Amino acid sequence: MPERHIPLNRDELENLTEKYPTPFYLYDEKAIRKNAAYMNESFKWVPGGYKNYYAVKALPNPYVLEFIREEGMGFDCSSKAELLLAEKLGVRGEEIMFTSNDTPAEEYQKAMDLGAIINLDDISHIDYLNEHCGMPELICFRYNPGPLKKGNAIIGKPEEAKYGLTRDQLFEAYEQARSLGAKRFGLHTMVASNELDPDYFIETARMLFELVVELREKLDIQIEFVNLGGGIGIPYNPGENPVDLEKVSRGVKKHYDEIIVPGNAHPLNIVTENGRVVTGPYGYLVTRVIHEKHTYKDYVGTDASMANLMRPGMYGAHHEITVPGKNGAAEKTYDVTGSLCENNDKFAIDRRLPEIEVGDLLVIHDGGAHGHSMGFNYNGKLRCAEILLKADGSTRQIRRAENYDDLFATLDFSGLES
Repeated sequence: MPERHIPLNRDELENLTEKYPTPFYLYDEKAIRKNAAYMNESFKWVPGGYKNYYAVKALPNPYVLEFIREEGMGFDCSSKAELLLAEKLGVRGEEIMFTSNDTPAEEYQKAMDLGAIINLDDISHIDYLNEHCGMPELICFRYNPGPLKKGNAIIGKPEEAKYGLTRDQLFEAYEQARSLGAKRFGLHTMVASNELDPDYFIETARMLFELVVELREKLDIQIEFVNLGGGIGIPYNPGENPVDLEKVSRGVKKHYDEIIVPGNAHPLNIVTENGRVVTGPYGYLVTRVIHEKHTYKDYVGTDASMANLMRPGMYGAHHEITVPGKNGAAEKTYDVTGSLCENNDKFAIDRRLPEIEVGDLLVIHDGGAHGHSMGFNYNGKLRCAEILLKADGSTRQIRRAENYDDLFATLDFSGLES
């Protein structure tokens, strides 16, 4: 089996572990920048302008966010913490899209204070927002097409999802927001996650473009931008191919020319909110094998666990694993595990890998999105460090590993007997 690309060889990784103990995440700045530029180039035709609002939840580290911003991307935030992170980077105004659900008033207020674009998830949130914060001049609504659009395995059926407004609610929402003072409007949907079919995104654009024209004709509402959402997947599994963004772009442009232009809705800004496809393939969880176990199966135990990367245990997600320096070696079948008191704490099940010895490094691929950010502290596990492989080839620790003082910092031991 061919060894997947990793940006450092075994000796370079071993040298890195002398400074940064495993496990840790490693991110490839040069590759992420190149990928961001490819996305921007693919949609450069958009007459009103194109911008990807990077989904901060995917990799909320300021060093990574800063160079993503340098590549022309905005930030899609879903919580107050993510808004605060954007603020610390000096990002304000319409460079931020605030897309949340079941949102507390204080989070809406923070978004208002920053001048972010607020994307409402429910029609009842119009009055809630207006009562607590006032109605902004620019407002966006998230549309849930229900049975009109199929979802996928991760996000489920749209009609069973907690997100978004129905079609009837959508038309009522724009009228209501306008009556409360809104003057500029956006339209958004997000009905799939980690989708690899380019036609899915092209069809989503067609659906939204038709709505844009209908809103203009029925309500005299001029939509300023359409947010096609995120959800562009990456090829986690062998045999899968990355989404051809140029094909998506061509399909979106065809519908734009056929629907938006003759519908007098031109020019229209087009934005997206992708995170996974921007950084996902260029992040790696580096871990070391510390145990072997041979019972009814052959196991290799690592110093990482599901607390570092929960996707395999949570979704049954596949992440390729490389044993650096052993490409071409004889293979065996393993379960690759961590040390949590949970039987689903496995990075791989029945995986064919080069024969592994205690002390070997493993590199778990496609960890650059929803990897470290989904980490947790079950069993008192400490979240690991994040290391940036900079464009010039040097490395920098951009988040230190937690220690036990961090873990216990919110506990009050003062009333306990010593």
